[in-house]
Amino acid sequence: MRAWGGVWVDALDKGVSQPFTEATGIKIRHDLTEDNEIQPKIWQAVAQNRVPPIHVNWDTTVNATKSALRGVTEDLSGLPNLAGAFEGARPKGLDGVPIVNTYSYVYVMAYADEAFPDGPPDSWQEMADPKHKGRIALYDDGIGFHFPAQVAGGGSVADIPGNMQPAWDFIAKVKQNEPLLGEDPDFTTWFQNGEIDLACTIISNAREAKQNGIPVSWTVPKEGAKVDTDGLWVPKGLPENELYWAKEYVNFALSKEAQQVWCAALGLPGMVPGLTPPADLVGDPAYPTTPEDFARLISIPTKVQVENESEWFAKFKDIMQG
Repeated sequence: MRAWGGVWVDALDKGVSQPFTEATGIKIRHDLTEDNEIQPKIWQAVAQNRVPPIHVNWDTTVNATKSALRGVTEDLSGLPNLAGAFEGARPKGLDGVPIVNTYSYVYVMAYADEAFPDGPPDSWQEMADPKHKGRIALYDDGIGFHFPAQVAGGGSVADIPGNMQPAWDFIAKVKQNEPLLGEDPDFTTWFQNGEIDLACTIISNAREAKQNGIPVSWTVPKEGAKVDTDGLWVPKGLPENELYWAKEYVNFALSKEAQQVWCAALGLPGMVPGLTPPADLVGDPAYPTTPEDFARLISIPTKVQVENESEWFAKFKDIMQG
C-alpha cells in the first residue's frame, strides 16, 4: 500500500489498514515512496508484464487519472461500497471506475498565531510581504499555490490554463521571500520548530501541528484556495488472489467505519454519507460540505490539470531555481 508519511500514513493505518488486518488477517505494509516516484515504476512493470511493486496506490486524483489514461489501472466499478458513496467518489470523463476518490481537501493558508496577533491574514498577498522573508513555505512543486497565485497576481481563474502569467509573476514575487520547499510531513515539522509564519499546505498538516499543541491556525483567503481530491487505485498485473484482496482493501476504505476514522484523523470530508465531522472543523470553510462552501474554493477540472500539471510544476521550479 503506497502512502504519504506523517499524519497521512498514521490516519490510514488507524482507520483502514489495522481494521482490515483484524478482519482478514492480512498484514498491510505501507510503502512511503512519493507518488510521483512510484508512478513510472508501476507503468514500467505493467508494460513489461511484471508484477507491480504495490497492490494499492493512494494517489492524487490528477496523478491517478494519468495512470488510468495510460491503461494501467484495474476497474473498480463492482465494489459494493461504491454503490452507497457520493457521486464524487467516481471520477468523471473516464471509462468505468479506474479510481475511487476517497475525500476532498483544501490547500489552506496556514499561519503561526504569534505572527498574526490581530487575526488571520485575509490575502495570499501576505506571502510576498518582506517581513516574512525566510519564514514561508510551499510544496516543492508549488502544488496548491498555482491557482490562488493566479488570482493574487491580478489574473482570473477563467484564464487557467490559457494565460497564467499573473500566477508566475506573483510566484516570482514570493520567491524573493526565500520560501522553504518540501512535502507534507515537512510543514508540520516547520510549524512545530517555529521556523515559519505562513504556508500553503493541505489543512491536515496544519491541524496535526495544532493538535500537537503548536499555536497554528488556517484560513481561506479572499482570493480562494484550491480544493481537490485523492483516491485509491489498483495496478494491473497482480496475481488473481492478490488482486481480489487489493480490491477488498479499497472497498473497505469506502466503508463508513473506515472513512469515519481515516478522514476525521486527516480533518477531511469523506465520500460516504453519515460521517460525523470533527468537532473542531464544524463550519470551517476549509472543511467543505455544502455548495456554498465549495463556491469559496477554486476547483479546476481534473482533465485540465492532467494536461498541464507537469508544465506548471516545471515552471514553478524554474522560478524558484532562477
